[in-house]
Amino acid sequence: MATTSDIRNGLCIRYNNDIYKVIEFLHVKPGKGPAFVRTKLKSVTSGKVIDNTFPSGRKLDEVRVETKKFQFLYPEGDTFHFMNVDDYNQITLEKSSIDAPGLLKEGEVVTVLINAEDEMPLSVDMPATVVLEVTHTEPGVKGNTATNATKPATVESGATVNVPLFINEGDKIKVETEKGTYKERVKA
Repeated sequence: MATTSDIRNGLCIRYNNDIYKVIEFLHVKPGKGPAFVRTKLKSVTSGKVIDNTFPSGRKLDEVRVETKKFQFLYPEGDTFHFMNVDDYNQITLEKSSIDAPGLLKEGEVVTVLINAEDEMPLSVDMPATVVLEVTHTEPGVKGNTATNATKPATVESGATVNVPLFINEGDKIKVETEKGTYKERVKA
């Protein structure tokens, strides 16, 4: 059993007959009244995100999880195939259990949270940033750089990311997986 003081990002809890992963939390101590914890929870089975407030000191049913490294092999419809980098066993996961499936390229190594009780995969944690190659973008217009102007670019995984005007096709860029935004150009 855990309490609200144990809440942290990535914690998996059993709540309302489902398993949820904490993706955001905030401890609030108002001037009047008891303290509470405001959380954003993501269901690991359906991918649905809910907001919930727990009173301070409430007991939570923590789910014991193990993390293992898996390599992304290929997508097939709404399922994604992964291979364990230690023992080469393969698993398939639903698209809803992946945080940013559009930024996942073949060969990428991710962390998979596995329920320690029944060995079922719960969710996929992407690396903080991924390096992707730009496959299509319109050329930037010279003289249109007075402000931080951006343009849409399609990357090798098929996702569309807004990039600065100086990015061209064939450039490699670093993308933040949490927000899906451009971070920097990677020199080859």
